[in-house]
Amino acid sequence: MLAGLSDTPPGRKARVLLASLCLVAMAGVAHAQHPALDARLVEIREINRYVPPRALAELRKIESEARAAPLRTRADFLVQLCLALRGLNQVPEALAAAEELIAFGRETGDNVVIAKGLLTKAYVVSRMEQLALSHQLAWEGEKIANSTGDMMLRVQAAITSGQSYAEDGNFPAAMGKMQTALTLARQSGQAIPKVQALNALAILYGQLNEHDKGFEALDEATALAEQTNSPGRLATLKDTEYGLAVDTNQPQRGLRALLAGLEYERRIGAEAMIAGTLVNLSDSYLKQHDYARSLSYANEALKAGRSLNDDSTVATAHLNLGQAHLGLGSLAEGKRHFELGLAWYEKVGDKPELQEVLMEYGAALERAGDMAGAVKAYHRERALSNELFEKQRQKATLELQEKYDTEKKQRQIELLSRENQLKTTEIDNRRLQQRVWWLLAVVFALAALVVGILYRKVRHANAQLKVKNLELKQQSARDPLTGLYNRRHFQEFMRGHLQVEKRGAGTSGEEIVGALFLLDVDHFKHVNDSHGHAAGDAVLKMIADSLRDILRETDMIVRWGGEEFLAFLPAIPRSGVEEIARRLLSGISQESIGYQDKTLSVNVSIGFAPFPLVPGTDALPWERAVNLVDMALYLAKAHGRNRAYGVRGFANFEQTTMENIEQDLERAWGAGHVDMSIVLGTWPESKNAGTPPKLTIV
Repeated sequence: MLAGLSDTPPGRKARVLLASLCLVAMAGVAHAQHPALDARLVEIREINRYVPPRALAELRKIESEARAAPLRTRADFLVQLCLALRGLNQVPEALAAAEELIAFGRETGDNVVIAKGLLTKAYVVSRMEQLALSHQLAWEGEKIANSTGDMMLRVQAAITSGQSYAEDGNFPAAMGKMQTALTLARQSGQAIPKVQALNALAILYGQLNEHDKGFEALDEATALAEQTNSPGRLATLKDTEYGLAVDTNQPQRGLRALLAGLEYERRIGAEAMIAGTLVNLSDSYLKQHDYARSLSYANEALKAGRSLNDDSTVATAHLNLGQAHLGLGSLAEGKRHFELGLAWYEKVGDKPELQEVLMEYGAALERAGDMAGAVKAYHRERALSNELFEKQRQKATLELQEKYDTEKKQRQIELLSRENQLKTTEIDNRRLQQRVWWLLAVVFALAALVVGILYRKVRHANAQLKVKNLELKQQSARDPLTGLYNRRHFQEFMRGHLQVEKRGAGTSGEEIVGALFLLDVDHFKHVNDSHGHAAGDAVLKMIADSLRDILRETDMIVRWGGEEFLAFLPAIPRSGVEEIARRLLSGISQESIGYQDKTLSVNVSIGFAPFPLVPGTDALPWERAVNLVDMALYLAKAHGRNRAYGVRGFANFEQTTMENIEQDLERAWGAGHVDMSIVLGTWPESKNAGTPPKLTIV
């Protein structure tokens, strides 16, 4: 089991706000209201970051003097007191200190103090697992911080805001905040804020699976941290390097980072960080099947967790001890430790984590030969999985019912149409028969015979002509391989299509719009090169079938060219556009076909946007909208594939032009002129990857 990638007391996957709220000591030095005490708080800040017990003892020594000090010095003391208490898991006391700081700032009308108080409270509340409240406090604190001239405060507020957006799943907003933090840090000219911003950016790149950029940011941060001669900061960066190495399947690099980080942590006596690193070392050796070393580090982690009174670390250490004992053949001892770890996750009610632990428990028992125990663990996991995904199943059932009702209505309409056609045909036939009988009554038999022959010939010729016309129409509108509409048909359709935004169409009164999705098969050339063009054609047919299953009959699906497909949905709630992109990514990646003796499956990258797109007062023509979607598809390809990039709208359009946006969509996004969304596809789970790192102290 992995410890949380943070420099706070470890948890298996701890949720903690990344902002280094120790920033207030730096701001205090700038104002220098009490030089001697401010300098002392700077020293305590560095201790507090890594050794909270020692920092709390030092803060108690100066508490009386600090509470009587000038405004900013007193505020810096309260922040350090709050952080020390939180670092020791004294959460109620830490929350009280944060509330005192906010009240003090509002009483004095000082925005710097108010912003520090809000950010500090956000940090404490995140330890209480109240993420929504912590995010709200972080964003409010950032807004107030930006109204001040305190550069260090603004850097840290931007980092905190970015990590809050990342936890909320809004990665484009998170990336914008991290870039802002780095820009401000570079303007400050100081090494420490640049290290903090680069480390936060590296973690975010890891969450977005852009690991090369993550390592690049980490290398720059490490070079700067070495100049500060701070073992604690270097240890924090080694922790980030370990997370990136695990995500990119570089176990040896991850192990080296852990061992180097442990050396730095022991040099400064950072007990909480040491406990987390010991847990990760135990997990790293587990994955190498070095059970003896894993057992040794897990025992050390257990001892460290108990000394810190950190139940999360203790539980994780028990889980690793369980796996190590099972690996060494000690079945009873392994199961005992596993059950102790499971008990904590059941107690705290972290069901997603409990589900993952049960899966690992079952796999470990299976490897140890205890099939009955493995089945029991898997049954526990399955029951929990059924509970967790009941809502998803209910939603899927409702969607299927809706689709069934729609198809039923369509069949009824078709049946009525056929009945009307039959009635019309019957009437026409009756009239024709009357005419024929009239002619037969007045003309000679030979003439009647000639007329009959000619009539049959004409009728047969008309029928053949009708069939040919239908065939020609089908060939001109459809792609011969997939049976989907072709590009020419779509272009003709869009020339006559008038998109009107509808409001109040749904029960919530939500805006109904059209939507464009452009899909491209990832690594399609590899399929053709490795298995032949016939295999490539089979893959294209599979994707066409998947699109028909995922989308509605009223949606237009087009073979755009090569391995590209386009879908135009004429009516969809605006809030559902991203969900369609997610269903397309997931649905196609889950499909596979048998070709000869191989099983083939592929992923796609997607660009999408609602339609119409209105950058200013006038909507874009459909050709330019498709061009923007194509550029979004290119970004999805460039940023890792198996994902969808969507253009949701425009902002600050008066500061740019549509031509500038079309020249470089990514630059326009970074400048804040384009509002984009990112939907990640499903990737095969890595056993040593864990989950994307959460917010941590830098």
